[in-house]
Amino acid sequence: MIRKAMIKDMKAIHKLLQEYGIKGELLPRPLSVLYDHVRDFSVFVDERNDDVIGCCALQFCWDDLAEIRSLAVHPDHLRKNIGSKLVEAMLSEAKSFEIKKVFALTYRQEFFKKFGFIQINRSELPIKIWADCIMCVKFPDCDETAMMKEMDLNQV
Repeated sequence: MIRKAMIKDMKAIHKLLQEYGIKGELLPRPLSVLYDHVRDFSVFVDERNDDVIGCCALQFCWDDLAEIRSLAVHPDHLRKNIGSKLVEAMLSEAKSFEIKKVFALTYRQEFFKKFGFIQINRSELPIKIWADCIMCVKFPDCDETAMMKEMDLNQV
């Protein structure tokens, strides 16, 4: 089940993101920063016990641009379409806010291509989004791929 994240979920989200951050697969974030962005997150929870087994955030960058970020699924629950369901939920949320473009910085280009994202040059993204990059251990030698999806706001 997917729902909006709550304060009580933030430590579980932090732990999940740290696990992938240690592997270098996404940018780990301090718990204090996650609390600042609790409203950006949705979680996939185990309906039996409400445990967080996946998370994803939609962060608004501009009036027509948002980023899908911090997508992570607990390793015990991979290959169950949880990541896909979270991305679909974020795209639906973006559409409800009439966001025209959604981007992601990723190592999983094929995954995002399934949703209609195409690879773009990072220089096409506004400078504002690079503020988080300064915290990254890979800065300034980012090896993530920038991908963008043009949203069809007329499609139901």
